[in-house]
Amino acid sequence: MRVAGLFDIHGNLPALEAVLEEVRREGVDRVVVGGDVVPGPMPRETLHRLLDLDLPVDFIHGNCELAVLAQIAATTTGVVTYWGTTSGRPLPEVDQTIMRWTAQQLDARDQAVLASWPATLRLEIPGAGAVVFCHATPRNETEVFTRRTAEDRLRPLFDPLGVDLVVCGHTHMPFDRTVGRTRVVNAGSVGMPFGRAGADWVLLGPLVELRHTTYDLAAAADRIRGTGHPQASVEADSILRPPSEDEMLDAFAKAELRGGNEDRGRAGQTQPRLDTS
Repeated sequence: MRVAGLFDIHGNLPALEAVLEEVRREGVDRVVVGGDVVPGPMPRETLHRLLDLDLPVDFIHGNCELAVLAQIAATTTGVVTYWGTTSGRPLPEVDQTIMRWTAQQLDARDQAVLASWPATLRLEIPGAGAVVFCHATPRNETEVFTRRTAEDRLRPLFDPLGVDLVVCGHTHMPFDRTVGRTRVVNAGSVGMPFGRAGADWVLLGPLVELRHTTYDLAAAADRIRGTGHPQASVEADSILRPPSEDEMLDAFAKAELRGGNEDRGRAGQTQPRLDTS
């Protein structure tokens, strides 16, 4: 069995389409979608493209699905109860606007689909062993850690799982490292990578392979600019010129394992606050 792990698509349908073409060429048997399908410039189209796949697909939620669902609930209650951060701190107004716009693009069926996704998934994959998929960490969907995070801070999260491999996303930067006896792989981001432009994902079985798919970025940016997304131009520019990995690693270092201390700056991309209050 070969399994493709696709994380942090963020409504970037052109990137997803390119990755799915490669998924088919590789003879993948199953797809795991690791959360943060939305928000992004084409949220409903991206979700439906995944739901319509003629391959078995498993989904887990990210912090952004929960944040969008909270915006939908707030249209009835008048209160937003979740912002995608464990601190409960509201998002900047520009990103609140994006979350509200995303909520408006989804119908009742879409909302029910998002609400049904679990936090984690465990699979047995030949060659990879027992694998847990989670969005950020096995503990919650907002925590931040990177390839630089000290191992002694991570072992309490991963040692108790008793699995061979954990696959995560959330920080939009791929890595492959070992924590205690557990191999921990970040699949990177299909739709909003930090560092190299393109689309990052992971292929499991029998090997564990970090994959990078190139696609026509200029054409994708034009498609994104043609959407009704409130920050369409910013989104388009971000796929053409993503922030550097070193820049984001330095920023994330100030928010490691503090899940609630990040903003969604740059139109929905995970970016930590530089304060730790």
